[in-house]
Amino acid sequence: MKTHRTAFVAMPLLAAFSLPCFAVEPLDTFSARVGLYVTDFDTEVRADGETSAGTRVDLERDLGLDSSNNIAFVGLTWRPFDHHEFGFSYYQDDADATRRINRDIEFNDTLYETSSTVRAALDLDAYEAYYVWWAASKENWALGPRFGLLWYSMSLELSLEVDANGNQIGGQVSEKIDADLPAPTIGGSWRWAPVDDWRFSADVGYFSADVDNIDADITFGRAGVEWFPWESTGISLDYTVRKIEADAERSSFLGNLDFVDSGIRLGVTYRF
Repeated sequence: MKTHRTAFVAMPLLAAFSLPCFAVEPLDTFSARVGLYVTDFDTEVRADGETSAGTRVDLERDLGLDSSNNIAFVGLTWRPFDHHEFGFSYYQDDADATRRINRDIEFNDTLYETSSTVRAALDLDAYEAYYVWWAASKENWALGPRFGLLWYSMSLELSLEVDANGNQIGGQVSEKIDADLPAPTIGGSWRWAPVDDWRFSADVGYFSADVDNIDADITFGRAGVEWFPWESTGISLDYTVRKIEADAERSSFLGNLDFVDSGIRLGVTYRF
């Protein structure tokens, strides 16, 4: 009898101190995510002027702009109907550097000569919106076509600080380009919840088109994992890469942009 009494008392105690086991579904009705994006940019720009073609410039190698940075990001998803999901994410980045250049750079009809000192300033706003039709939605996985739109708003300014003869200019000679790059993608999305509190995901997309006087090839990919030790809150980790190669003929930017935005995102997710 004593043995049975001990077991009767111990069972609720063990249940109270055991870790809960939540069944995370492949899809959420709503989720909000904030976190840290460890970026790695690889960017080349050619800014043509009205009278001459520009020089193809590597922002890191030629101008000294740091290609890596740690920035904040936010993201939201909403699934108002069983098979239809909408998502949005945003981050902002900026960088500046001053460097003595080792070759002539023609930028927006202005020549920056070899051995002159140039200050470069970059501002970037990145938006992503998407829609997924979850054509196949099962108990622990979901799969469907994905339609996305990446939108980069980029500003790059070059200012001459010291000319090739050593004369202080102090930024009185400068040129600036503003490029808004809409980049649609078509691809697919996948979600898989193989065990109670873990979920894996992947998204891919590609598009090649002439949109708003921008002839571009866009490639997008993302793979990630989420862990939910609590019912509605978890930790996420993913790797994302976006590549855009575009020729633009617009009033604010005439030229070419070869842009790779990739990195690791670590975040906290709230879901229901």
